[in-house]
Amino acid sequence: MSDIWNSTWLPVLMAALLLAVVFRRPALWLVKLSVRSLVWLGGLFLLGSAGFGVLGVNCFNALVLGLLGLPGAGLLLSLVWLK
Repeated sequence: MSDIWNSTWLPVLMAALLLAVVFRRPALWLVKLSVRSLVWLGGLFLLGSAGFGVLGVNCFNALVLGLLGLPGAGLLLSLVWLK
């Protein structure tokens, strides 16, 4: 068996650690945005199932709502009403 210092795994582990440190905040932001978008997608689905579905249940609407929250809902509703 070769020594760990002569192995190719050490640079890979160091690079992975460096990437984890450098991109920690953007990765957490993306995870938070994904969770919020999934919650809004579920909300759109529930509203659509109950008969209050003015907005379509799609990824674009969920992403806008996950990013902007309730002001995004107002924006999307105004776009629907202006159409």
